[in-house]
Amino acid sequence: MANPKKDLDANETRLRELGFDPAAPIPERVAQLRELRGKADASDLAIAKALGEINDPGAGEMLVEMESNASGALRREIRRAIYKLRQHGIEVREPEAEHKAAPASPAEAGLTALMSPIDPEGAQIVWMIRARPRGGLVRLWGLVSETQGLAGVQNHALNRRELKTQQEELEQQAGVKLIDIDPRLADFILCDAYRRTPESGRLNVGGFYALRTEVTGAPLPTQLSHPIYSEFAKEAAEEPSIDLLKEPEVQAFRIPPKELEPYLDEVNRAQESVLVVSRSSQEDRIMGAVEKAIGELLSGARAERLRRRLEDTGLYLAKTGRRQQAGWAAAAAAKIRDGADLKKIAFFRSLVQTQLGAMMAQEAERKREEPRLIMTPAEALQAQERARARGPRR
Repeated sequence: MANPKKDLDANETRLRELGFDPAAPIPERVAQLRELRGKADASDLAIAKALGEINDPGAGEMLVEMESNASGALRREIRRAIYKLRQHGIEVREPEAEHKAAPASPAEAGLTALMSPIDPEGAQIVWMIRARPRGGLVRLWGLVSETQGLAGVQNHALNRRELKTQQEELEQQAGVKLIDIDPRLADFILCDAYRRTPESGRLNVGGFYALRTEVTGAPLPTQLSHPIYSEFAKEAAEEPSIDLLKEPEVQAFRIPPKELEPYLDEVNRAQESVLVVSRSSQEDRIMGAVEKAIGELLSGARAERLRRRLEDTGLYLAKTGRRQQAGWAAAAAAKIRDGADLKKIAFFRSLVQTQLGAMMAQEAERKREEPRLIMTPAEALQAQERARARGPRR
């Protein structure tokens, strides 16, 4: 099995063999890495990691240049390096592509889109609406699931009054608003959801691409820089506030209780242990369980789902008049995007602690409501007295 860390260490050693000197003055180190970039024997992953160790704006500029054509593991390494520089007070701009959206092509004229927030089950409604040349509208309706991909899709021909009526009815029934969004974001959400749909689930949505062509002729999107990062570029570089957890749309995110149970058991053992000699050592053990949960549960595919939820939620908060909270959501999403250590960020610690605390409260309530199967001696005597007072049964 490949060992990414070992491979990266080997690539860093190769950089030094090619002439990179980690002890050289800062301008020389940046110049050396720039010269090595593009050489067949020099790994871009190792170059990005080395740039993240150089606290200089020149290193940040080079990382921005590299990111413009990067994807996958290289882009994640670049984002980690940029995050490290920002942690040391180095200002690093976002790529131009993330600040300026490309102008819509003439073929996209008359295309609009709406989006709901993501509900506690991880479901979201996305509409793409095209005005027809001879009047009326065609609406592509999609139901997106965080875990199942595209759960439903339909096209409807309707007029503007019918569209408005259906939107109002949906908002009233669901108790949420649909917000206007860039159609390119809506298209990406739907296409990405379809790609994530398991084969067994495509029986109901197999005609998605054909339905899509009725509203847009744009090429299928494979990547998208979420608009939340350009709208809240300054806030995204800061720390997210734990107050973001007060927003209903963020409270809706749930780690499955079954997956939290092992960590809850660790917390309970820490609280009940007779070996703990002080409150501080008990708190250390509890925090250790929380950090373990963050490292294991907020990683991989779930971390990506959480990032996407925070991005869309940030946009939803901004569109519903909560701009400060939207900035916090952008910051939290950026931390995942940039590969930050989530265990060190108060927002993510509080997110997991809150859910563990809710489970503990539910467990305590369940125990209180359970019938008592074993009586204490005093309770047994009291029961006998009550039975004698009632007298013999007839």
